[in-house]
Amino acid sequence: MLQREWKHFKRNQELFVMSLPAILYKLIFNYLPMLGLVIAFKQYRYDLGIWGSEWIGFKNFEFFFKSDNAFTVTRNTILYNMSFILLTLVFALTFAILLNEIPRKWIKLHQTTLFLPYFLSWVVVGYIVFGFLDHKNGFMNVMLQSLGDQPIKWYEQAKYWPFIIILTQIWKGVGFSTLIYYAGILSIDSSYYEAAKIDGASKWQMIRKITIPLLTPLIVILLIVAIGNIFRADFGLFYFIPNDTSFLYNATDVIDTFVYRSLRVVGDVGMSTAIGLYQSVVGFILVLLSNWIIKKINSDNALW
Repeated sequence: MLQREWKHFKRNQELFVMSLPAILYKLIFNYLPMLGLVIAFKQYRYDLGIWGSEWIGFKNFEFFFKSDNAFTVTRNTILYNMSFILLTLVFALTFAILLNEIPRKWIKLHQTTLFLPYFLSWVVVGYIVFGFLDHKNGFMNVMLQSLGDQPIKWYEQAKYWPFIIILTQIWKGVGFSTLIYYAGILSIDSSYYEAAKIDGASKWQMIRKITIPLLTPLIVILLIVAIGNIFRADFGLFYFIPNDTSFLYNATDVIDTFVYRSLRVVGDVGMSTAIGLYQSVVGFILVLLSNWIIKKINSDNALW
């Protein structure tokens, strides 16, 4: 076993050397900090340090699970992420297929238009959303008043915010997924499409019988990765877009923003570490479970 692995390393040593910076980065910033997970089981005190603090078992987890808001933030986190996964898949796949039909001279313009929002920070996007939804001078209220309707206090009415949050996330994030799927489409052998044209297949038939089936492994990989993060919310999206407005907590509060505010008020590092560990463990289990289900359906599409 070891001898076979050593031979594999010798044959590919140049590739391993090239990957060394990335391996060191992951080791320093992703694996070594995992030693600090012990804080989740301790009453952490700065003067005593990690190892000197008192061991309290699972009491740090009780803060979250006994909270009145635990069900609300967990529900919001799961439902929002499920919506993001499904809608991003549909829109990104649709846009990628449409990009493949656009003449090459216009492709860069459309790629830039789709991808540009991805580079904007959530702070900047928050100001853009505020420009639309401000009660006095926001674009939406100005337009409503010009039509003879009453302005809406967007930041005081939670019922609108599931749609606003989902729309904002799709607008900002769909471009990245679109380019991944578009790259996958470009990698498909063009002879498949040429043969289909000769047989008289329509565009829709080629999409349904060639493009989507050949993209299925890529779709599955992205879905498994997304499912692993279903218990983690994008903090910037849920904090900056609703502007941390208390009127909207019922519709916009997720695990990450709840823990942040609890840490800011209580200052309990052990509690926040415990919730982060809880999210990671659940995400890990979901990745294993989703891969197992996919393997049962079609073993060729599973990650391992």
